[in-house]
Amino acid sequence: MVRILCVGDVVGDSGRAFLTDRLRGIIRSAAIDMCIVNGENSARGNGITPDSAAEIFEAGADVITTGNHVWQRREIYDCLDENRYILRPYNYYTASPGRGFAVFEKNGLRIMVGNLAGTVYLDGASNAFLAADRMLSEAGEADIRIIDFHAEATSEKIALGLYLDGRVSAVFGTHTHVQTADEQILPGGTGYITDLGMTGGTLSVLGLDPRSVIKKFVTGMPQRFEASCNPVRMCAAVFDIDEKSGRTVAVERLTAGG
Repeated sequence: MVRILCVGDVVGDSGRAFLTDRLRGIIRSAAIDMCIVNGENSARGNGITPDSAAEIFEAGADVITTGNHVWQRREIYDCLDENRYILRPYNYYTASPGRGFAVFEKNGLRIMVGNLAGTVYLDGASNAFLAADRMLSEAGEADIRIIDFHAEATSEKIALGLYLDGRVSAVFGTHTHVQTADEQILPGGTGYITDLGMTGGTLSVLGLDPRSVIKKFVTGMPQRFEASCNPVRMCAAVFDIDEKSGRTVAVERLTAGG
């Protein structure tokens, strides 16, 4: 059995600090074999930088996935090309820096981690369903396949999970920062959850200080957003995957802190 911990979008300094303080302890206590963290909002402000990525790796992540804010900071571009453990959505332009999947050796197994972006209410990505087909073909043989689907619409996430059922080990959603209560094993053996949630302030608006967000809603005027600094909660899911079949045998939501 392989236990894979998938951690929801890390928001700002407070989210990274929580991982630094707590992630390795959670990995040990839950007997985790591999940890995947979505870090696209991990920099101060938003986006991801080489420094914020380094902190997440130091905290215990094996792989960092991203999403629609991956291009927010230009300083990450070279890092996306150089570091195979940081992924950007596969279905962005092929000329974009970085890669959308990678196959890693872990405990004698070949584990593919892929990153896709949705197209409903988001710009910049091509059809995620057709891209998933291409990605799996390009990746070739793997014992376990995990996909982070960074998307806005729950319908698109659920549909992709069912589309890939039986072809991948697990599909988890990110981006909306609110953990859903629909963790399940689909009929073909694919573990699924619509959204992992986030690693950010509990009294916040999607991890942001609520005062500036509320002011924008009230006044309609642009505001400078800062990450919330109140107690942080990490939202995640653990997938137990049979290494022989590549199927998920158990999936469990996990929250810590806050």
